[in-house]
Amino acid sequence: MKRRRFIQTMAVAPALAIPAAPVLAKQPAQQPAQSGRPPMPEIPRLETSVSDAAAEYTPKFFTPPQFAALRKLSEIIMPSLNGNPGAIEAAAPEFLDFLISQSPAERQQIYRTGLDLLNAQATKQFKKSFADVDETQANTLLAPLRVAWTYEPPTDPLARFLREAKADVRTATMNSREWNTAGGRRGGTGQYWYPID
Repeated sequence: MKRRRFIQTMAVAPALAIPAAPVLAKQPAQQPAQSGRPPMPEIPRLETSVSDAAAEYTPKFFTPPQFAALRKLSEIIMPSLNGNPGAIEAAAPEFLDFLISQSPAERQQIYRTGLDLLNAQATKQFKKSFADVDETQANTLLAPLRVAWTYEPPTDPLARFLREAKADVRTATMNSREWNTAGGRRGGTGQYWYPID
């Protein structure tokens, strides 16, 4: 029985956290010792950074103007509220960039057309892209979201896109790791979508 317990313990040992070795500060070279040995070489200190902080996300499916509009729209649809993270903190736009890239062509077209229309209307009415409009201007452009819901999808391409995007942004946010760990899913099962790398 002792052998079995030893094997079980050894199987768990690699999973234990091993503390990292301390990083030594750069020290001046020492003078040769009396024994005639050469001095110890300096240990270089490596500067590191978190990979997410090194660069901003580059969209893989949407164009940069489309992705900027999607980020702004996501922020408006699902802001952070009552201690729960919003769509931006939950990386919902980044997830949707991946999800729509893997979706059927019809859904991809709804998103591309809708984001282009949103930017075009913002430029026409306010002389700037949707990502740069203020809250009042955004409310004007997002008027189709205030229309009562029906079983039939809207015939207007922008209204149809906004309806799809609203549902997708909410779903992506509320099924994120950030939402789940912040307690957004009260009484949930601890399941969430993993972020896309």
